[in-house]
Amino acid sequence: MVLSPACRPVQLARLASSATVKTAARCINSSSLQTSLLPPSQRLASNPSKMPPKEQLQFGRVFSDHMLTIEYLSDKGGWQAPKIGKFEDLKLSPAASSLHYGLQCFEGMKAYKSVSDPSDLRLFRPELNMKRLSNSMHRLSKPGYDFDRKELIECISELVRVDQDWIPTGEGYSLYIRPTVISTHPYLGVTTPSSLLLYVITSPVGPYYKSGFAPVRLTTDTEYVRAWPGGTGNAKVGGNYAPTMLAADEAAKRGYDQILWIFGPNDEVTEVGAMNVFFLLRKTDGTKELVTPPLTRGDILPGVTRQSIIELAQTWNEFEVSERTITLPEIREAAHENRLLEAFGAGTAAVVTPISCIQYKGEDIDIPATGDLTRRVFKDLMGIQYGRIEGPEGWSVRI
Repeated sequence: MVLSPACRPVQLARLASSATVKTAARCINSSSLQTSLLPPSQRLASNPSKMPPKEQLQFGRVFSDHMLTIEYLSDKGGWQAPKIGKFEDLKLSPAASSLHYGLQCFEGMKAYKSVSDPSDLRLFRPELNMKRLSNSMHRLSKPGYDFDRKELIECISELVRVDQDWIPTGEGYSLYIRPTVISTHPYLGVTTPSSLLLYVITSPVGPYYKSGFAPVRLTTDTEYVRAWPGGTGNAKVGGNYAPTMLAADEAAKRGYDQILWIFGPNDEVTEVGAMNVFFLLRKTDGTKELVTPPLTRGDILPGVTRQSIIELAQTWNEFEVSERTITLPEIREAAHENRLLEAFGAGTAAVVTPISCIQYKGEDIDIPATGDLTRRVFKDLMGIQYGRIEGPEGWSVRI
């Protein structure tokens, strides 16, 4: 096992003297994992009649039997022993600073069963989720953000193995995994928390599109802004999502599915809803370019699906792949000249979401949907996730 630099001194000290091993440490340690599992008779997964049919699954409505919890306590040396126990409500002080000051961050990832072997369980690029969780914690000034990412992946993997019967079989079905870190600091006052709870819950989910793609209509015509340079747009924190709900509700009343968020005097594109966004353009010289906005300004979330699409498309060598600023005036001009070939959002839940229309300054810009590239990206990424396609090394991780 490769130890992260921050964790190496603590864990090497443990290895040097097994007689003085402690369950608390600066870093998470999967070897200290404690399990307290429900007896089979009390598990829903052991009673198929009580499980909802997989065709009726709704996102985030049904949860598996168990959850992972890891406390961070500054006065007890840091991260405590990880625990897997029954899924249950949390006990939290009403003064906890996560409830008052937004000290909360989370991740979204999935576990899959191979289409050829249901006993073959897989995660998709989990190290990227752990990196982003660490960065989100650091942005919120949470202690313990420099945890050993491989150790947390192993704890999550064990949770998935324990509740593997909750993973529906078939391509498009998966177990959604939600790691979350909240402050349990039980005092009022804006300060770095001294205690945290990292917990992971899982939920079986079905295909995002149950009967083919459903292209979305977007609007940019809103007075609200999702994120800005120097803010938290590049961290996965709850405070990024709540302020978007009013804008989304207003857009829905006008007949649009989501907001295409723009920023600055030049109307630069950032994200669509809670997803990254891509545009396939034909340049004026006749060549094609796949464009997604860059991360350099710090107001866009570094999506795992986003990075995977960029890296996958680069291996095809069929068109230019660019991370660059793109504005709504450029998109409108390309559409008017029939050079806007397709557009799609990208994220863990749907993989890709085709875009059929963008409203900009009162004008509906129509976009061909669903395009060949959108379908190809969806098919290839799904194939890698379910083991149907051999993807790049380290993408589909067997657990």
